[in-house]
Amino acid sequence: MTRLKIVHRTGFQYASPATASYNEARMLPRTQDRQLVLQARVDTSPATHPSTYNDYWGTPVTAFEVLTPHQQLSVVATSIVETRTIVTGGPSVDWEHLADAVSTSLDVAEMLIQTDATDPDDQMREIATAIRGEHEDVDGAARAICTIVGEAMTYRRGVTAVNSTARDAWPARAGVCQDIAHVTLGMLRAAGVPARYVSGYLHPDADPQVGVTVVGESHAWVEWFSGAWRGYDPTNLVEIGPSHVFVGVGRDYSDITPLRGVYAGSGASDMFVTVDITRLE
Repeated sequence: MTRLKIVHRTGFQYASPATASYNEARMLPRTQDRQLVLQARVDTSPATHPSTYNDYWGTPVTAFEVLTPHQQLSVVATSIVETRTIVTGGPSVDWEHLADAVSTSLDVAEMLIQTDATDPDDQMREIATAIRGEHEDVDGAARAICTIVGEAMTYRRGVTAVNSTARDAWPARAGVCQDIAHVTLGMLRAAGVPARYVSGYLHPDADPQVGVTVVGESHAWVEWFSGAWRGYDPTNLVEIGPSHVFVGVGRDYSDITPLRGVYAGSGASDMFVTVDITRLE
């Protein structure tokens, strides 16, 4: 077990005071097979009275509004999570059994649908089709796609923007984890593999020191379905392990944006983000 404390600070600085804002935060981990959430809370400044619910994909959402003029909106999500490495049980399924699962499960079938963010170009489709033809099992094809994308693309900031798509990132062979996940999803779905976008956090050290706070990051990886949902981090070419903290899933980044909102005001806004991660034990 690895116990991690995550402090995720984000928000908006307004050029002129916003008279009101309406916001949703998806920043809190949830307990699942790889992790146990011991503490999770969201604090805002100005102070609000948030409501909480789970969205369509099961992700915890903190919704809140600020109805007084404010120059800045600050949101701080603090979580303490115990993580562990588990081996996903069960053998991979073949393509025939996957087709049966898709036909009987809406949750699985929905993750075969391309979105604007994941829609592949012709080369991506050709690669995905070729890889599918080389593998009799779904896991083999999915891992091959993750490896090809992860090895071909370089993690580099400034190449893409928050609204960039797989068609933007793949020709550049560069982007951030969001872009690499979108490209991977596009190829997986083009190969006929149901796949979903995972949002979470990543400690940058594989074996972090206890008590040392480091600059972490919001992170993205993928899961594909082959009898069960199986995760992989194509950006770092690694299995999902105790340094990964799961927040939620969606079809792409737009389903699981950490903070989104609208505001009433005449000025522009700038977003700020920091993530601090500490291994507690």
